[in-house]
Amino acid sequence: MLKHLCVALVLISSALITKMAIAAPSTAYISDDLYIFMHSGAGKNYRIIGSVNAGTQIKLVTGTENNGFFEVVDDKERQGWVESKYINQEQSLKVKHENLAEELASTQQKLRDVQAQVPQLQSMNSDLSTQTEQLQAQLDQAIAERDAVQTKQQNLRAKEKRQLLTYGGAIAFIGLFLGIILTIFLSRRKRYDGWA
Repeated sequence: MLKHLCVALVLISSALITKMAIAAPSTAYISDDLYIFMHSGAGKNYRIIGSVNAGTQIKLVTGTENNGFFEVVDDKERQGWVESKYINQEQSLKVKHENLAEELASTQQKLRDVQAQVPQLQSMNSDLSTQTEQLQAQLDQAIAERDAVQTKQQNLRAKEKRQLLTYGGAIAFIGLFLGIILTIFLSRRKRYDGWA
């Protein structure tokens, strides 16, 4: 009887010391076993108050281990003790799977949204290609018109130069011809003036 009383006193005092050493609750996860039992105290000899499924997120009430158990609060807000070998600091495969499934669903939704936009983007691409072809045709036509105007201007300049050369040559020829005629006419007149 005294032995039982001492054990009870030790457990109660350890529970009180553990309660005093309460740190800020931290998050942990139950390992990927099927499920584990939650006990009312720090040992397997305490009453089972429920089970916790694998991968469940839990909160550590204290950061200290007591007799191979941690005091935790599960997702159903039950407070109890769980064996420390079943607690992990990293997410369980169940939680990782759920997160990846959500991410996959989100990515698939984005993909469906993008695929829904593909016909519209293809239509816009087709319209822009048509506009590009039309603008290229207009540009080619404008270049051809510019080249034609430049050729016409060059031809007009060449024609003006030929006309100026022709007029200059004609004037020079007429001047020469008049000079010869006047020289002949005036020289004859002087000759006849002397004989008469």
